[in-house]
Amino acid sequence: MLLYTILGLLIHLVFFASIFDIYFTSPLVHGMTPQFTPLPPPAKRLVLFVADGLRADKLYELDENGNTRAPFIRNIIMHEGSWGISHTRVPTESRPGHVALIAGFYEDVSAVAKGWKENPVEFDSLINETRHTWCWGSPDILAMFAKGASGNHVFAYNYEAYSEDFGAQDATKLDTWVFDNVKEFFHAARNNQSLFSKLNEDKIVFFLHLLGIDTNGHAHRPSSREYLNNIKIVDEGLKEIVSTLKDFYGNDGKTAFIFTADHGMTDWGSHGAGHPLETCTPFVTWGAGIKYPQKVLAQKFDDTYLQEWKLENWKRQDVNQADVAPLMAALIGVPFPLNSVGTLPVDILNSTDLFKAESMFTNAVQILEQFKVKMAQKKEATLPFLFTPFNSLSDSKQINILRKARSYIKQKKYDEAVSLCKELINLALKGLSYYHTYDRFFLAFNVVLGFVGWTSYASLLIIKSHCNLTRGVSKEVKKPSHLLSCSFIAVGVLLALFLLIQACPWTYYIYCLLPLPVWYAVLREFPVIQGLVTLLLTFPPSHFVGYLLLFILGVEVLSTSLSWIFFCLLLAVFPLMPVVGRKPNIFLVVGAGLLVLLLSLFVVTSVLKRKDSLVSEELVLHLLQMLSTVLSICVVYGTHNSLLKKQGLPLINQVVSWIILASSFVMPLLSPLILFDRLFSILVSSMSTYLLLSTGYEALFPLVLSCLMFVWIHMEQETLPQSVVFCKQKVSSIQFTYNTDITQFRDLYLDDIRRAFFLVFFLMTAFFGTGNIASINSFDLASVYCFLTVFSPYMMGALMMWKILIPFALVMCAFEAVQLTTQLSSKSLFLMVINISDIMALHFFFLIKDYGSWLDIGTSISHYVIVMSMTIFLVFLNGLAQMLTTKKLKLCGRPKSHLT
Repeated sequence: MLLYTILGLLIHLVFFASIFDIYFTSPLVHGMTPQFTPLPPPAKRLVLFVADGLRADKLYELDENGNTRAPFIRNIIMHEGSWGISHTRVPTESRPGHVALIAGFYEDVSAVAKGWKENPVEFDSLINETRHTWCWGSPDILAMFAKGASGNHVFAYNYEAYSEDFGAQDATKLDTWVFDNVKEFFHAARNNQSLFSKLNEDKIVFFLHLLGIDTNGHAHRPSSREYLNNIKIVDEGLKEIVSTLKDFYGNDGKTAFIFTADHGMTDWGSHGAGHPLETCTPFVTWGAGIKYPQKVLAQKFDDTYLQEWKLENWKRQDVNQADVAPLMAALIGVPFPLNSVGTLPVDILNSTDLFKAESMFTNAVQILEQFKVKMAQKKEATLPFLFTPFNSLSDSKQINILRKARSYIKQKKYDEAVSLCKELINLALKGLSYYHTYDRFFLAFNVVLGFVGWTSYASLLIIKSHCNLTRGVSKEVKKPSHLLSCSFIAVGVLLALFLLIQACPWTYYIYCLLPLPVWYAVLREFPVIQGLVTLLLTFPPSHFVGYLLLFILGVEVLSTSLSWIFFCLLLAVFPLMPVVGRKPNIFLVVGAGLLVLLLSLFVVTSVLKRKDSLVSEELVLHLLQMLSTVLSICVVYGTHNSLLKKQGLPLINQVVSWIILASSFVMPLLSPLILFDRLFSILVSSMSTYLLLSTGYEALFPLVLSCLMFVWIHMEQETLPQSVVFCKQKVSSIQFTYNTDITQFRDLYLDDIRRAFFLVFFLMTAFFGTGNIASINSFDLASVYCFLTVFSPYMMGALMMWKILIPFALVMCAFEAVQLTTQLSSKSLFLMVINISDIMALHFFFLIKDYGSWLDIGTSISHYVIVMSMTIFLVFLNGLAQMLTTKKLKLCGRPKSHLT
C-alpha cells in the first residue's frame, strides 16, 4: 500500500506541476532596447490618480436630483480635458490593474502561482523610467513598484496595513490621508532646497493611490451611501491637489493629469471577473499635451452610457487600460515600458502631427522588439528543420513596414504612418502569442501519454489482484522480454539527446521521460492484458456494452428509500444556487443553527433514555456542544448588527469566535467511539465553526450533506449481502477502532466500484456545492468578519480554506464508517479513486484556460487541480478522518471504555 501511495503521489505531483509549464509560463521577455520619442515632450511632470474600485457609471452618472457627485471632474470633462472609459481586462484585481496602467501589460498569468500578489518575473514600468517618482497610498500597491525600480528615485509614503479595516467606521480616511500628506509634502518642499530642486526637474511622476472607494464598496456595496459619499470626497480632494500643484509650479502649464481606476465592482461588492461593471472604469485626463473637450452632435457606441450620463455632446475617447502607460510615457518623454503591449491613443494628444506619428512609430518599434527577442529565443532553442516561424510577420515584412512608415513621416503623411504602425503592432502582438505557446502541443501530448499509461497500469493492478487471468498463459509468455527493456532504454536515450540538443528546461525531461517507465510497467503485464481481452471476448456484446455504459455514467440504483431520494434532491439544490451576487442573509444562518439545536435535543433525549455509566459524561458533552452552537448564533447575529451600525467587530465576539474554532477540534475526541455518536459529535462541532464563517444559505449545506451521509452509511450496511462479510452488525452497535484486522478485508466486488465512485462524487459535491475557492468572485470577505475585519490575506485565506475543508472532512468521516461496515479494501479503493480522478483530470486538462476572467482561469485550474490532487488529498483527509473517528480523549482521568 505504501509503494502505491508514494508512486501515485509522485506521478500526480508531476502531472499537477505540468500545467504551470504548459499554460502558465510568463510571456515576458528581456533584452529589448529602450525606445522613446525623439522630440520634446509636452509635459515636464505627470500626476496619476487611481481610485481603487471606482466604477465608471457611479462617477459619471447624475444622482436622483439630477446633480453630479463629482462636480470638479464634470467641469474637467466639459471645459478642460478628454474623457472616456478605460476598458480593463480580467482578472479585475488591484495588482493586475495597476500593472496594466503603469507597466502597460496585462497580468502575467504565471503570477497565479503566487496568488496574483507578486510577479515571479521582473518587469519594466513607467515608474522605473522616470527621473523621480513620489507615491502615496496603500502599502500593498506602492511596494509592488518601488520593489522593482532601479536606483533610488522612487519615494513611497503609505499608511499602516491595519488601516484597511472593512469594519471601520469611515474608510474615506484612507483617501483623506493621501490628500493631506500630499499637501503637507508640497508645503514642506518650499523650505527644503534639495527636494525643491528635484520637484522642478522634468520626467517626474506623482502617483496617488486612493483605496477608500474600494474598501467601502466591499464593506457596504457600490450603491451604498458610504461608497457614493466617498466619490464626493475624492472629487474634492482632486480639486485641492490640482490647486496645490498649480500654486507650487506657478501655473506653468507643464503638468499633465490622469484620473482613472484599476477596476470596477459588481453590485454585490466583488470584483475579479469580466462583467462590464468590473471592466468599465473612468478615464479623465487634462493638462499639458491633452486635447481640450470636443463638442459633437452624435456619437456611436454599443452602449447607452452617453444618454444615461447626459454627456452625449462631449466626445468620448475610450482606451484600453494598457494604453495608459504609453500615453504617460509620451507625455513626459520617457522610454516606453519595455514590456508594454499598449497602443498609444494619439487622438487624445494635443500636439503636432509629427509628434503623434513619431510617438506611434516608437510604440510600434518597442512592441516589435519584444516579438524579435521572443522569436530569437525560440529559434535558438529549436532544431532548424523543426522550427516553424510566424509567417504573418517575416523579417522582410518587418523591414518593409518600418521603411514605409518612416517614408510616410518624411513625406508628412502622418495619418498613413500612424495606421501602418497600428497594423505592425497588431501583427507583433499575434506573433508574441504564437511563440509563447509554441511548445504547448508537444508538452501536452507527453502529459496525456503519461495519464493514459498510469490509468492503464492502475487498472491492471486492480484486475491482477482480484482476478486470476493468467491461469492459461505459459511461463515463457509471462517472463518479460529483454528486448522490451532494451527498446524502452533506447527510446529514453534518444529522447534525452533530443531535449539536450535543444537546451530544453529540466522539467521537459520529466514530462517526456516519465511516460516511458509507466508504459514499460504496463507492457510487463502483457499476460494480464491478454487474459483480460480473452475474458472480454467471452462476454455477449450486449452485456459488455451495458456494463460499460453503467460504469461511465456512474449510475446504479441503490434503493427506493424515500430518505435517500429526499436528501439527494435537497442537496442538489445547493449547486444551483447563485455563487456570486448573493446578498448576505443572516436569518438563514440563524435558522441553520436552530436546526442543529433541534437535532441535538433529539439526541440528548435518546441519551437520557439509556442506562449506562457514561450517560452523565456524554450528556455534559452534548450540552457543551449545544452551548457552542448557541454562542455561534449569538456571535453571528451580534457581529452583523454591529457592522451595520459601523461599530466594528466587538472584541468579545472575536474572542468567542476563536475559542469556538479551537474547541471544534477537541470536542469530537471526547465523544464515545460508537459510530453514530462520534459522527454526530463531529457534525455539531463542525457546524459551530461553519456558522461563524457563513453569510447565507451555505450554512445549511453541511447539515444536509451530513444527513445524506447518515442515510448512505445505513443503506450500504443494510444492502450488503451476508455472504460478503464475516459478521454483519447493526449500525447502532458498530464502533470505530483504529487497529482494524487486515484479515477481515475481503476481495473486490462490483459494488465497490460504485462506492469508490460515490466517494469521488461526494468529494466533488463538497467542493462545488456552495461555490469555488478559486473564484475570487465567490470569496466574500464578510464570511470572516466574526474573526477579523482588518485586511489580512493569509489569515482570511486560511479561515476560508478551513470553511471549504469542513464538508470534505464530513464526507471522509462518513466513508470511514462505510469502509468499516462493509470491510472494504483500502488498497483497491485507493487505486479505483486514482483511476476515476485521472479520467476526469485528462478531460479537465484540455479545458484549462490561460486567458479570460479570474473566474474562468481560476475555475479551469481548480477543476484540474482538485481531481489531480485527489491522491494527495485522500491521504491527508483519510488521516484527519481517522483521527476524528478513532481517537478518544479521557475526560477527568476516566479510562475509556467500550460498549459490549
